[in-house]
Amino acid sequence: MLTQARLKQLLRYDADTGLFTWIAHQRRPDLIGTIAGSPQGQGYICINVDNRKHKAHRLAWLYVNGAWPSVHIDHRNRVKDDNRIENLREATKAQNERNKGLRSVNTSGVTGVYWSIAAQKWQAYIRVDGRMKYLGVFADKEEAINARRTAELSNFGEFASAA
Repeated sequence: MLTQARLKQLLRYDADTGLFTWIAHQRRPDLIGTIAGSPQGQGYICINVDNRKHKAHRLAWLYVNGAWPSVHIDHRNRVKDDNRIENLREATKAQNERNKGLRSVNTSGVTGVYWSIAAQKWQAYIRVDGRMKYLGVFADKEEAINARRTAELSNFGEFASAA
């Protein structure tokens, strides 16, 4: 398993930019001094180290903290290639999932807030531990948004929606 010491032999990590630079390379000395990694599949930066592909955000965590993350790593700002250490945090799968962007079918611009045709008012809800929690009906969209954000903060703390 890759260790922090081995990682630091091969790569330099800039916590301010989130970029890795090669400082040594076994098979490709021409890569020394160049930025390591490239975007893969879902937009995450991947870096091959000792013939094994690693996601750069997990390498950043190892580089700075000296240990592999025990759970998932969440990008606070939802930008998958922004691997600045201040943008990364350990998260459970549920916490990581909570920090997603809006679904394409959302019309209010806020998760958990929608226009009820039947009531002709805005409604808000939140899902906590797999259960739907109804937050109320509101004449004003901003009231519904505030109810949703208040519920997020009280239920999810720092993992409340970034939106």
